[in-house]
Formats: sequence, C-alpha cells, structure tokens
Amino acid sequence: MTQVQRGLRGGKQELKQSGRSGDRGFIDYERLLPSINHPVMLAGMNVAAGPKLAAAVTNAGGLGVIGGVGYTPDMLREQIAELKSYLKDKNAPFGVDLLLPQVGGSARKTNYDYTKGKLDELVDIIIDSKASLFVSAVGVPPKHIVEKLHKAGVLYMNMIGHPKHVKKCLEIGVDMICAQGGEGGGHTGDVPTTILIPTVVKMCEGHKSPLTGKPVQVIAAGGLFNGQSLAAALMLGATAVWIGTRFVLSEEAGASKAHQEAVRTSGFDDNVRTIIFTGRPLRVRKNPYIEKWENERQAEIKKLTSEGVIPVEHDLESLGDDLDDDTMDNARPFLMGKAAAVVNERQSAKQIVDEMVGDAVTWIGKGNSAIVSKSKL
Repeated sequence: MTQVQRGLRGGKQELKQSGRSGDRGFIDYERLLPSINHPVMLAGMNVAAGPKLAAAVTNAGGLGVIGGVGYTPDMLREQIAELKSYLKDKNAPFGVDLLLPQVGGSARKTNYDYTKGKLDELVDIIIDSKASLFVSAVGVPPKHIVEKLHKAGVLYMNMIGHPKHVKKCLEIGVDMICAQGGEGGGHTGDVPTTILIPTVVKMCEGHKSPLTGKPVQVIAAGGLFNGQSLAAALMLGATAVWIGTRFVLSEEAGASKAHQEAVRTSGFDDNVRTIIFTGRPLRVRKNPYIEKWENERQAEIKKLTSEGVIPVEHDLESLGDDLDDDTMDNARPFLMGKAAAVVNERQSAKQIVDEMVGDAVTWIGKGNSAIVSKSKL
C-alpha cells in the first residue's frame, strides 16, 4: 500500500473532522451520495475544464463541475451527456456552473444576460439531468430559480469575492457559498483568501441550508493548489476547496496546449486582473497587448466600460481588416490564478486529488502535533 493510499484510508476521517466547525461537515455526504469522498471540487472553468475533466474529478472521489459562458440549452445537454458518458458510476454527482450577473439598475453597464433569456430552460435541463449542484457566479439567481432547484433536491451554491455579498446569498436561500479570494483566476475580487474565508465562515454561523437543514457550507477558493492549501482552508473554517488553475494542467483538461503551457511557465508576476475582456475584474496571464491597455489606455477603458462597451471587443471591431494574427492571439485571454506560479507538472485528475488529500492529512497531523507539543511545555 502506498503512502497516499494509507493516508486516504487511515486519514479520511481525520480530514473530514478537521474541516468541521461545530456540526459543520463537508457538503453533506448523504445528499451528494457516498461517492463524494474528498473535499475537492473542480471549478467550472468553461472550456478549460470540460466534461472529461469534471467526470475524472468525480471518479476520483471529488466533485466535478462544468461551467460555461453563453450555454444554449442544446449545448448544455450535450455537455452533460458527455460528462455522464465518462462517469464510472452513471449516478455519481456532478454540478453545473452558470454566469448570472445582475443586468440594469446599479450593475456594471457591461453586464449582460449570458443565458439570453433561457435561464429557466437551462435550469430545467440541470434538474432533469439529475445534477447534484447548481453554481451561480458573478451574481445571484432569481428567487424562483432557487425554489425550483430546492424543490427538485438540487443544492445551490453561490460564488462571491467580497463579504458584502454574503447577506444577499443567505437571504435568497443559499446552501453553500464559495468564497474566492483575489488570488483566484478568472472573475475574482481583491480580498485575500486568508482574510475572506474566516470572515465569510463567521457571517454564515447560525444560518442553515433551506434544503438540508444543516449549516450553510463555506467552500474556499483562490490560490489553493495542493495538500497544504487544502489543510489551511479547512483550518480557516471551509469545508471543501474549489480548485481551478491546478486542474488546468491536468491530463483530462479541455484547456488548449497553449493555455496549459501559459500556466506551466507562469511566474509570480505574470498574471494580472483586468476588465478589458468582460468589463469585470478577470485574472489572466499578462501579455504585451494587455499591458498596453493597462499602462497606456486606462482612460479609454474607463470611457468604454462606462458606456457598456467591452474594450477588447471594441478594439477588434475597430481594427477590422487591419487585425493581425498577433493581436488576435493576445486578445484571447488565458485565465489563471496566482497558483500558476507554483503549478508546473501535468498530472491526471486522480493523481492531483489523491496527492492533495493525502498531503492534507499529513499536514493536518503535523499541525495537531505542533499544538499538542506546545501545550505540554
């Protein structure tokens, strides 16, 4: 038996217990079926993740989630069908992540309805497919959507990047909150993970899931990539981790070779948050095109976004026939978090999950030993 296998067998209960605060436990094992053995969730990263990777994470004992921008109903059906085709257990749990920004009112003028009016139909597909989890990103869903999900027994999780968003999520009936620190890739805020997680955990105390009747779960994200960071997240009060960048460099990822190489070669100063691609802060790999926008065209960014115009889209349309290959290539963002600086090995999803959990057990044990040793002095 390998060290990882021993850690997974002997330390699984220790890992579960270490992630508890009061009667808080990892995302309700009973509801999400016994096949969820590990507190590791795949971030729904559009094409970079994909059905094959989501299934691989679920098969490894975690929870795979697919997600995308602009899913049509047919596209979503196809993605879910493909995911299920890769599952060893066809009834194993999985999740679906959609972008649901607020449109109009006080919201960013660049926000728009990514579902193109098809949210109810998309949710019906999610329910009919027997998904276990629905994830809302960059905004909260309408109340009737939450009620529909709960009526069908589907858990609802909301992504947030700032403590100010917690109240609205709790009021609408959230079961789980994924708090992503500013170190995360893609759409993200600027509050550091180590500050955000314990703050959100504290704010959720006393609140229960309308679906399970158990405490609202807090999932940690942002700069998490290995067993040490999983152990740290559990100690901060989270009950699981939401992992993106590390899985971009997995064998099953849908990310292009160029995207994977961008992650593999990234240094500590090679990514940046910018609003030029979506009108919202998006952490991506830096390149000359992005740097020119950030260093020389800030006034233009402000003007365009205030008018509801996405800077990059405006740029590409303005160039027309003068658009060259270099500009086109650089205008395709490679989403990644700060963890890209320390992620450089391509592995299978199972290897990533096993190592993360096995190492977390080891680090939790070391932490416990340190506390016990000091208490005896």
